[in-house]
Amino acid sequence: MTVALWRDILPLAIDAIRANKLRSALTILGVVIGVTAIVGMTALIRGFDQSLRDSIRELGPNTIFVAKFSGVSLAAGNDFTELLRRPNLTVEDKTAIEKLAPSAGTVDIWLGAGGPPTQTRVFYRGERTKLLAVLGATENFASVNFLDLHEGRFFTGSEVSRRRNVVVLGQTPYQALFGESSLDPVGKSVRIGSAQYMVVGVVGKRPSTGGFDLGQDDFVVIPETTYRKQFGIQIFSRGNVQHQSVLIAVAPRSDNARAALLTEVEEIMRIRHGLTLDEPNDFDLVTQDAALDVWEQVSQATFLALVTISSIALMVGGIGVMAIMTISVTERTREIGLRKALGARRKDILFQFLAEAVALTSFGGILGILLGSTLGITVSLATGFPVSLPWWSFAIGLGFSAAVGIFFGMVPAVRAARLDPIEALRHE
Repeated sequence: MTVALWRDILPLAIDAIRANKLRSALTILGVVIGVTAIVGMTALIRGFDQSLRDSIRELGPNTIFVAKFSGVSLAAGNDFTELLRRPNLTVEDKTAIEKLAPSAGTVDIWLGAGGPPTQTRVFYRGERTKLLAVLGATENFASVNFLDLHEGRFFTGSEVSRRRNVVVLGQTPYQALFGESSLDPVGKSVRIGSAQYMVVGVVGKRPSTGGFDLGQDDFVVIPETTYRKQFGIQIFSRGNVQHQSVLIAVAPRSDNARAALLTEVEEIMRIRHGLTLDEPNDFDLVTQDAALDVWEQVSQATFLALVTISSIALMVGGIGVMAIMTISVTERTREIGLRKALGARRKDILFQFLAEAVALTSFGGILGILLGSTLGITVSLATGFPVSLPWWSFAIGLGFSAAVGIFFGMVPAVRAARLDPIEALRHE
């Protein structure tokens, strides 16, 4: 279609839309809702996606976690009861990996992190915290877990081997006990359960998924030997199933040794658990890549559901466009006949009504983009929820709305183009 033809048709299409403002508004309502859903939900999902990926990356690119079970198994569709029946991981498993895996660099064991956590309150003078997770770890906890220290230091290997009562606070207990008074917590004595501990450090604030407080800072870390002395290795019973809260973290000697380390750890654990060649692993090996793959599956399913819901709204809007345009053709039959009598060709009439439909739905698309962006930004300002407004979400919204106009506007446009000019002029 030539530029000159567009110049002639577009003003006619816009005039027709202006002449029926209420009808035009009702026509594009479904399109506005659909595009608003696409842009608004994409902004929220993309923002949440990015913050969750940042949290997963905190695991470290090369760290391997050995767990009784994890979200990787759940995402694979394994039965939860069967996962609970898996054998518990032990301190001896950690020792075996240290001794038998040539590619292993740092090996850490986390007590209270592999299952239902040990929880208690922490006290300092007249202050106390809410229930917090108590983790037992080695001196390697901060390096394996990529934690930044806000104050002080982490406990040493000597303090671990001698079962010293030293503790590193997460941000939640630090703020509850020392935040308001601005006291330096390092060197202070706090009570965890029935035992006194000296604070040696404070962990910096950890990334939160979606800007929400999900308890990522609600913990204290003590030496794993001290943990065993005070709490033992906790066994939690569910019916005839026992669950032991032990998690093993292994970092390779070098960045290019992760693949070899993954194979070595798997072989060691399979031998220790007495598995035959045809039996699957009864433990999970979790890496940053595995966690990202699980989230990728979830995010793709969520995005597909979003597209489906939005498509339904756009289809409803498209049906409305087709119905209104059909009524418009009927009402303007004499006008069409007159234009044809004055020399208008079929394609001129066709493009005129198509232009009206596309203009309507495109305007609805622009409104939907504005409303969707406003919705995302408003939610972010009100709740702190992260948002992302990629340009392609605008392009998809506008492209879908224009496509709806072309698809659903084609039938009434073809009908208008095929009208006989003599019969059209006789129409009352």
